[in-house]
Amino acid sequence: MSRTIDRRTFLRGVAGGAAISVGLPLLDCFLNDSGTALAQGGPLPVRFGTWFWGCGMNPQRWIPTTVGPDYDLPPELASLADVKQYVNVLSGMNTILDGRPNYPHQTGIMTNITGTVPGADGEVSGTSLDVLISRAIGGGTRFRSIEMAATGRPTQTYSFESAGVANPSAVSPLDLYSRIFGAGFADPNDRDFMPDPRLVLRQSALSAIRDDAARLERRLGSHDRQRLDQYFTSLRQLEQQLELSLSGPPPLDACVRPPEPKGEDLGTDLPQTAKTHQMMTELLVFALLCDQTRVFNMLFSWSLSELRNPGADISHHQLTHDEGVDEELGYQPNATFFALASMEAWAGFVTRLASEPEGAGTLLDNCLVMAHSDSSFAKSHDVNLIPFMTAGSAGGRIRSGIHVAAPGDPTTRVGLTMQQVMGLPVSEFGTRSMLTSQPISEILT
Repeated sequence: MSRTIDRRTFLRGVAGGAAISVGLPLLDCFLNDSGTALAQGGPLPVRFGTWFWGCGMNPQRWIPTTVGPDYDLPPELASLADVKQYVNVLSGMNTILDGRPNYPHQTGIMTNITGTVPGADGEVSGTSLDVLISRAIGGGTRFRSIEMAATGRPTQTYSFESAGVANPSAVSPLDLYSRIFGAGFADPNDRDFMPDPRLVLRQSALSAIRDDAARLERRLGSHDRQRLDQYFTSLRQLEQQLELSLSGPPPLDACVRPPEPKGEDLGTDLPQTAKTHQMMTELLVFALLCDQTRVFNMLFSWSLSELRNPGADISHHQLTHDEGVDEELGYQPNATFFALASMEAWAGFVTRLASEPEGAGTLLDNCLVMAHSDSSFAKSHDVNLIPFMTAGSAGGRIRSGIHVAAPGDPTTRVGLTMQQVMGLPVSEFGTRSMLTSQPISEILT
């Protein structure tokens, strides 16, 4: 007798004269023999995300002294002790300027995500890494990607459709909950799904303008066609979301609508930011389990980190400039407090994803998260030794718990690796001296 049954199976009964049906969790019998895919052949989804913190770290206190799977945890990575087996540390890589200026808190991050050193302050050289990946894996979900900032400021984002076209961040956990799990949310396990008639009208309206749009595009110059194409790209994404909403999602037994967030308190005081980050992480976990998105960006703090202690006048960023290096300690103790807090938040993020069962493993097992910052030692705006970490095994495509030292190599090796792991058919990433065709093979399975 076959051990597999259809994951659409429900428990049925009668209570108080009414018929009751209850969806089952993701049991072993819904999966293949290895627990890596559904018994009926559909794969478990693999997700990609970024996690960003501002103002870097102290290299001598952050970079492990040993390489390989048994790397040590220096003081600024001590909070990773319980999740070390899930985390790769990628150290030693540089932003190679080729004579271009280092624009403080901009050059490092923009090169990380676009592969190109910006030629002017505030310049975005092209499409960001997350969007490249979302175009490949995000089209089959309700949201192609979800951007979040724990800072309370929607303009703080490092997700760009193209130069000058940013994807704003969600900053309110309550608003994010409404967006994901509010009126437009279709429970994947609801057998009585009925499309909202308002969505039918919206889809009809979008379909009706296609011919007119094509006629208009033929009359425009090249620059206006480019701008119109960006606009219609957004409309096409909306159309895909509507189609998904009208057809109803496939069942996902790990999906549960989370409770509505309580106690929202936005701001850049460290307790406020830490709490917002925790609440958004919780919502993200269920958004991933319910396959609402497969790409996300979590910003813990801005590159010019505005984190501060309650009642303090000076921010983390300002401390990196104004505070002297303690001669005995060898670092800035007050600024370093926020670097430590950032690593604690990262450890908490990894812990939460690793704690949620999915298939034969965990949600984190089916994710690849790239954590990074804008600089190494922020006092000098150093864009050498940029810190990177990854968490998760991307459905078995990544080995974890390894420290890879790549001294002097371009940081674009990380971006190339992320794209290749997520299935993009690319053999190189970056421009000029940042161009690389060498992924980080030490972490590939």
